[in-house]
Amino acid sequence: MKIYTKTGDEGQTGLLGGNRIAKNSLRIAAIGEIDELNAALGLARALSVTKDAYHRLQCWLFDLGSELAAPPGSKFDAAAIGPEAIAWLEEEIDRAMGELPPLKAFILPGGTPEAGALHVARAVCRRAERAILDLHEVEPVRENLRVFANRLSDYLFAIARSANAASSVPDVEWHRYTST
Repeated sequence: MKIYTKTGDEGQTGLLGGNRIAKNSLRIAAIGEIDELNAALGLARALSVTKDAYHRLQCWLFDLGSELAAPPGSKFDAAAIGPEAIAWLEEEIDRAMGELPPLKAFILPGGTPEAGALHVARAVCRRAERAILDLHEVEPVRENLRVFANRLSDYLFAIARSANAASSVPDVEWHRYTST
């Protein structure tokens, strides 16, 4: 089976249900950011000993992208991210942060390879959230998707810190750099 269809050669792509839109539309930009976030999480997952939470997140991100690919009014109802996913993230953030030393400074991305990959994923998540909000300004995006993206970046920060702690690697604190 060939993976190329040639149907997008003129700058259009298909949504669930068959509608075609420009590849540079806000909707496709948001889907692309979610796809990049999923890839960044795949890297963090590859660097991790524990993979269960990453699998859950990657499935949720695929669900989120599917919902964005089935805009309101399409014949598909791809809504899959609900309040339970947001609640899970909040519980896990609270658990992780409760096991870590309190923050006393801003944290620079880094530490273990897994933590570094999670910080990259966190930054990509923030960009994906902005893309979703850009789309929401012109077409409605369900509140659960917007909240999920916001909470997910907090979760990625918390588990990046946890990854460092599990390897006894201290967080890299930011302090104003002065050359002397």
